[in-house]
Amino acid sequence: MKKLSLYFILIAILVACNSTKHVKEGEFLLRDNFFIIDSVKTNASNLQKYVLQKPNSRFLGLPLGLYIHNLGNPDKPKTPTEWAARNPKSYNFIKKIFSEKQSIAYANSFIKLNNWYLSYPEPEVLDITKVNRTANNLNAYFKTEGFFKANVKPIIKRDSVNKKANVTYQIVKGKPTILDTINIYINSPILDSIYKDSNIKSLLVSGNQYKDETFRNEASKVVKLFRNNGIYFFSESALGFYVDDETRPYKSNVYFIISGNRLKDEDGKYVEKPYRVHSIRNVNIYTDYSYEKRDEPLKDTISYNGINFLAHERVRYNPKYLGQSVFMKPGGIYKDTLINLTRNHLKSLKNFKTTNINFSQYGKSEDELNMDIFLSPLEKYTIGLETELTHSNIRNIGVSGKFSLTNRNTFKGAEIFKMSFLGTWFNSNNGPGWEIGADASIEIPRFLAPFGLNKLVPQRMSPKTLISLGTSFQKNIGLDRQTFTFLTDFKWQYDAKRTIEVEVFNTQYIKNLNVDSFFNIYNSEYQSLNDIAQTYYNDPNRTLILPDEAVRFMNTVSNDINFQNTNPLQFNENLNILNRYKIITSDFIIPTIAYSFTYNNQLDFKDKDFSFFKFRIANSGNIIGLLSSTNNSFGKKTFLDIPLAQYFKTDIEYKKFWGFNNNSVFAIRTFLGAIITYDNSDIPFVKSYFAGGSNDIRAWQTYELGPGRSNTGLEFNVGSLKFLTSAEYRFDMFSRLKGAIFIDAGNIWDISGSEFVDEGSRFNGFKSIQDIAIGSGFGARLDFSFLILRFDVGFKTYEPYLNGNKWFRNYNFSNAVYNIGINYPF
Repeated sequence: MKKLSLYFILIAILVACNSTKHVKEGEFLLRDNFFIIDSVKTNASNLQKYVLQKPNSRFLGLPLGLYIHNLGNPDKPKTPTEWAARNPKSYNFIKKIFSEKQSIAYANSFIKLNNWYLSYPEPEVLDITKVNRTANNLNAYFKTEGFFKANVKPIIKRDSVNKKANVTYQIVKGKPTILDTINIYINSPILDSIYKDSNIKSLLVSGNQYKDETFRNEASKVVKLFRNNGIYFFSESALGFYVDDETRPYKSNVYFIISGNRLKDEDGKYVEKPYRVHSIRNVNIYTDYSYEKRDEPLKDTISYNGINFLAHERVRYNPKYLGQSVFMKPGGIYKDTLINLTRNHLKSLKNFKTTNINFSQYGKSEDELNMDIFLSPLEKYTIGLETELTHSNIRNIGVSGKFSLTNRNTFKGAEIFKMSFLGTWFNSNNGPGWEIGADASIEIPRFLAPFGLNKLVPQRMSPKTLISLGTSFQKNIGLDRQTFTFLTDFKWQYDAKRTIEVEVFNTQYIKNLNVDSFFNIYNSEYQSLNDIAQTYYNDPNRTLILPDEAVRFMNTVSNDINFQNTNPLQFNENLNILNRYKIITSDFIIPTIAYSFTYNNQLDFKDKDFSFFKFRIANSGNIIGLLSSTNNSFGKKTFLDIPLAQYFKTDIEYKKFWGFNNNSVFAIRTFLGAIITYDNSDIPFVKSYFAGGSNDIRAWQTYELGPGRSNTGLEFNVGSLKFLTSAEYRFDMFSRLKGAIFIDAGNIWDISGSEFVDEGSRFNGFKSIQDIAIGSGFGARLDFSFLILRFDVGFKTYEPYLNGNKWFRNYNFSNAVYNIGINYPF
C-alpha cells in the first residue's frame, strides 16, 4: 500500500512538472536573471535586493513550490455548493450513504487541498514594468557608488516554444568620481569648539571614491559627537552636503555645512535658537508606571544620591541597587551613550516589561533638562511550563516537562529567584526510563563577592552573580545516576560583543546507583568478557553470571600471570574492560573552576552575517586536591572517600555565518577540545568527549564514532581530545520549508597516555589527520518562527577505520543516519 501511495505521489508530481502549465499564451515564465558588469558575467549577489522580479525558488534545480502550485486549479469550486454543482454524483452518493453534513465535509476536503496547492507561489510571469524599474534601481545604486555616468540596459531573451524568458542586465559602470577638496563650515561657536576639541577624523578623504554610504556614516558620526557632548537637540537635519562635480570631470569638491541654529516651536511659530550644551537637573524614576495609572497621584517618594524614586503605591525596589542602573546623574552633561547604557542596563535586570526614558526642559532654563524614567514591572510571580519531545539513537522517543516558579525582585534588589522541577520519560533499547530533578537558583544583578572584589568590574558591564543548587535522579539511564550540583557563577558584558564568565565554585557530585547493570548496558563488553572466560576455563559454553561472577572474573584474570604469558592479547583485553568498568561505575566529585570568553557580533536574531567565538578553560580538583591526602585502593585521590576528578579542560569554538540577499546562509563551525588529567585521575564519563549525533558529525550516531581509527563496536565511545568542523549551506525552498546541504568532519582521540588504550585510539600528531572521519548529506527544516524542526540525512563519506579504500564505501541510504533535531545544529 505504501508503494502504491508513493507511485501516486510521483505520478501527480510528474503531471504537474510542466512549470508553464498556468502561464497564458503571450506570457513568459521568468527563468533567470543574469548580470554582466563591464563585459564580465557575475552572480552579483549584492545587487539582488534591487531586483523587483525574481524567478521561482528552486531546490536542486527544480521549482518544487511551483510544481505543487500547478497541482491546483484556480478555476475549481470555492464553496461546497459550487463543488456539489460540478460533482453532483459524488456529492449525492456521500449524502445518500451518510448525510448532508458528511457531503459538505467531503467537498471541503477537496477545496482545502486545492487551496493548499495554490498557496504555494504562482508562476513568476515576466513583467516588463518591473524589469525597467529594476534597471532604474540598478542605475541609481551605481550612482550612489560614484559611477555617475553608469548605464544599465536590460536585454530580454524569450523562448516562445517553452514560454520562458531570461533577463540579462548589461551594466557599464564607467569611470568613478573621486573626492577632491573637503570643506567644512560650522556656523556655531559651541559646535565648532566641540568639533575641533574632539580631533575627530573625518571619513571624507580627498582622493577616495565617492560613495553615498561614506556621507551617511560621516553624518551619523558627527551627530553622535555632538549628542555625546551635551547638544540634546542636535539631529541630522542640521547637516548638509553639497557636492560640486561640474568644475572638473570625475572630480568632486565637497562642502560639509553644519547649521548653527535649530528650529523651535513657540506658540505655533518656528523660531531659530542657537545650540546649547544641556545638563541634567533632575532624575525621576517611576517604579510602577502603567498607562492606566498615569494620572493617579504618587503616594511614595524616596530620594537617594540625588535621584527621585516615585510610585503610585509603594517603591518596592531598593534605591541603592536600582540607582546603580542609571548612568546619567543629576548635574551631568547629557550624553546619548549614557542614556543607551541606562536603558540597556535596566532591560538586563529582566524585571520590567517596558523601559521608557523621556526628557523635558526644566522650567524656563535653556540649559537644563529633566530626565524621567518610566518602568513598568513584570509580574512578581510567574509560573512556567515547558514540554519537549526528544529522539536519539539512545532514546527512541521521549517526552520531558519542566515546571518553574519565578520570583522577581526577591530581596528588593531586582534579584530573580527561580525554582524548577524537571521530569522526563522515554523508551529506549533497554526499556522505559525516567528522570526527575529539581533546582533552585538566584540571579543577582551585581557581584556578590567579599573583600571589595565586587568593585573589580564596573556596573556599566552589567555584572551578574548566579548561585544555583540542584539534584536529579535517573532510572534506566546508564547506571541510574544521581547528581548533586552547586554553582557560583560570575558573568559580565565587557562590551556589546564580548562576554566574560567565571565559575568560581562549580561542584558536581555524581553517584551511580545501579552499578550491577553495567554489563546489561554495555553488552559488547560482556560478550568480549565471555569470550575471554571460555578461553580461560577452556569451556566453549561457559557463560559468566551477572553481575558478581563477571566482576570477580575480571579481577581474577588481571592478577593471573600465567594467563598473561599464555594469552597476552586476551589478558590485555580483560584489563581494558576492567579499566573502563572502574571509570564508568566510579562515583565522582567534580569541583570546577572555569573561565570563559565569548565574542558574538550578531546584532539581533535577524542578523545572518556574523561571527561567534568562545574559549573556555577549566580546572577540576586543584584546590580540593591540595586539601586531601587520601587515596583509594586504585591509587585515585579521594575527598570524603569519594574519587576526585582532577583535570584541565579547554574548549575552543568558532562559528561564522554569511548571509546572502536570497535569504540563504553559508555557515561554518569548528570546535577543538582537550582534557588532560593529573595525579593519576580518571576522566568522568560525563566530562568526556564523544562524536556523532544530530548536532555533531551527522553521518554517525551519538557515541558511535572513534576514538581515532578504532572500530570498537562498543555502545559508548569517548575520548579526551576532540576536533570537529562543519560547513552548511541553508536556503529557502518554498513557504516554511527550507533546505540544507552540509559536510561534517572530525573525530575523538585519547591523549591520556593510558597503557590500556590501543594504538588506533591514540592521537599521534599530524599522523592522526588520516583518522578524521567525513560525513556529508542534505536536510530539510520547517521554520515555525518560534522553533525549527530539522531532519538531516548524513552519509558516511570517509571512514578512517575501514581497511583498504575508505572513501564512499557505505555512501548509500541503507547505511545513512537519519537525524531529527530541534533548531539548527550550530
